[in-house]
Amino acid sequence: MSLYKQIQETFQKEYKERSPIYRARIAQWRKEPPVVRVEKPTNLARARTLGYKAKDGYIIVRVRVERGKRKRKIHMRGRKPSKTGYFYARHKSLQLIAEERAGKRHRNMEVLNSYFVGEDGQYKFYEVILADPKKTGLNLQKGRVFRGLTSQGRKMRGLR
Repeated sequence: MSLYKQIQETFQKEYKERSPIYRARIAQWRKEPPVVRVEKPTNLARARTLGYKAKDGYIIVRVRVERGKRKRKIHMRGRKPSKTGYFYARHKSLQLIAEERAGKRHRNMEVLNSYFVGEDGQYKFYEVILADPKKTGLNLQKGRVFRGLTSQGRKMRGLR
C-alpha cells in the first residue's frame, strides 16, 4: 500500500470512529480564531491531489464555518405572521464560504482549492490551499474565488 493511500485511510478511520486524537484536534480548533494559518496540511494526501506543494509561495489556512441554515431577523409589529420563517437556506455551500473567507483574509494570495478536515455539532472545518502567483509562477486570475472559478465555485455554478 502506498504512503498516500495509507494517510488517506488513517484520516478517514479517525473521522468515522471519532478517535480521541480527532476529538482533541477539533476541541483545540474550536478555541482558535476562525481563519488560522497552518504549518502543514492535516491530510497531506488530499492537499497534494488538489495542488499543494511544500514550496515557498504555497500556504494552508484552516477556516471554521458555522453549520446549519442562516438566521434571519424578523422585525415583529404585533404578532408574527404564520407564514414567515426564521431560517432560510444558504445559496452557497459552506466550503465555498470558507474559500471566500480565506481569500478575503489573504488578499495577496489566490485560492487554489480546499478540502474538508472535520466537524462538530456547531462548526465545519476546511483547509484552504492558497498560492502566491508571483512566487509560484502560476498564471492565476485575480480574485478567482469570488467569481466561482475554484472547483467548489464551479460546482455551485453547475459547471461540473
